[in-house]
Amino acid sequence: MARPPQDPQLRITEILNAAEPLFYSKGYQETSISDIVTNMGVAHGTIYYYFKSKEEILEALIERYLLTFVSEVKTQIRTDNITPPCKIQLIIQIILKSIYRDRKLLFEFLYNDRTIHFLDKLARQGKQVTHPLFLETIEEGMQKKYFQTVHPQAAVNIIQAIMESLIKALYEKSSKELLVHQFKLAEELIEHVLGLKQGTITIVIKKNIINASQ
Repeated sequence: MARPPQDPQLRITEILNAAEPLFYSKGYQETSISDIVTNMGVAHGTIYYYFKSKEEILEALIERYLLTFVSEVKTQIRTDNITPPCKIQLIIQIILKSIYRDRKLLFEFLYNDRTIHFLDKLARQGKQVTHPLFLETIEEGMQKKYFQTVHPQAAVNIIQAIMESLIKALYEKSSKELLVHQFKLAEELIEHVLGLKQGTITIVIKKNIINASQ
């Protein structure tokens, strides 16, 4: 049986980096532990030092994605050089950018009847990590008189529901026309929730994201 390397995190990263492209190219259900081992070029027992199952590998990939996302958002929004409305817009754009990877939607291989529960779990965890980021920004905006909203927590819930509807439309392969109208309406709703003037929030739908959803 293969011995684990001195730095476990290095091997974990190798396993995740080997598994992720296989999940996208072959599908999650169709990819086996043997496929991952072959892609890594290591002994079959190596993976089991770190993960008990393929599901644990997938969960680690999801966790890695969320940690990277949160780190990027915090780096971008925790500055006094950006106004709170721009920070809200920035969080939204980072979310949209994060769900597009290598001409594919993030973990789109999970969008089927057999594995969509994993994607639902990702959505729930995503809401958990973005909630405090939105709340922090809205509270800052209220203190600085940018936002006019009675209940910040309620505002976050509505904005997250709007984002959830946009992401769902992308994964459902909605038409370009529908996406454009839905994103425009989302801008207006978020402005209304925060008490902003029309035209303050602009959500850019990049062409590659639309193409990935078609």
